[in-house]
Amino acid sequence: QVQLQGSGPGLVKPSQTLSLFCTISGTSITTRDYGWSWIRQSPGKALEWMGVMAADGDANYSPSLKSRTTISWDPSKNQFSLHLRSVTPEDTAMYYCTRASATDGSHDHWSQGTPVTVSS
Repeated sequence: QVQLQGSGPGLVKPSQTLSLFCTISGTSITTRDYGWSWIRQSPGKALEWMGVMAADGDANYSPSLKSRTTISWDPSKNQFSLHLRSVTPEDTAMYYCTRASATDGSHDHWSQGTPVTVSS
């Protein structure tokens, strides 16, 4: 059974870097048929795709967030992470890590969501 467990700080100050982690169980992060992504939802807004890391470690990002975002991984821990730099209150959101199909991009497994508030 595939499960994703997100973790990270619930409160970050403006201008700091937000770092979130997603630990995978039930499958390997290097499975070729899937990528691993981050999606967020700010209050009152639609889901926003942030980026994805493929099974070979290459990452692609949303153009609107590319300059501030890094997705990295640690295969030894079966874990991937999100680092969002220079956060503002507009980055306040529920953050989800997901498994995405390499074929059609659909997200078939989601974490429970990690709430993040950016505030001084």
